Amino acid sequence: MSEGLSVPVPQPFLAMEAEDDLDDPERLIPCPYNKQHQIRACRFPYHLVKCRKSHPEVAKLLATCPFNARHLVPQADLGDHISKCKDKGFIEHDIAYCSTGFQRDQVNAASTWQAPPCAEDWETELLEQPHSPFVWGTTNSGINSATSGQKNYLPSSVRAPESFPYTASWKG
Repeated sequence: MSEGLSVPVPQPFLAMEAEDDLDDPERLIPCPYNKQHQIRACRFPYHLVKCRKSHPEVAKLLATCPFNARHLVPQADLGDHISKCKDKGFIEHDIAYCSTGFQRDQVNAASTWQAPPCAEDWETELLEQPHSPFVWGTTNSGINSATSGQKNYLPSSVRAPESFPYTASWKG
């Protein structure tokens, strides 16, 4: 590093405020990479990614908590933080919940579902129907007979176009 460039020693940073502010997405959280940045809690994870790229020298000094990616602490303090992190309790609870087998039993019970038998056979239905092209505004009742006129199902306030805005290249 050059002598003129000084990297501030980061202080332990936790994106945690008073207990009543945790659910407020509009609360301001200081950026661990640049203390002048005050970021809304709802945008904080996105800002961390962006600011980490802008400040690689500070990013090298910080470590991310394995329980909450918003907790950034100096690398030397990571062990102490891990032992005291409040979010560790959530992970421990999940591990204890999974180890009881309750969730595993639920998954196995749900996997025994089987689809009811289906009476539909689309391939057979397709072969049985006479081939008629789709025409917007008309219905196909399955009877392939010539009709005297097409029925317009549009509301009276909407007029159907008399011609298409393009011409088919194969019709010349």
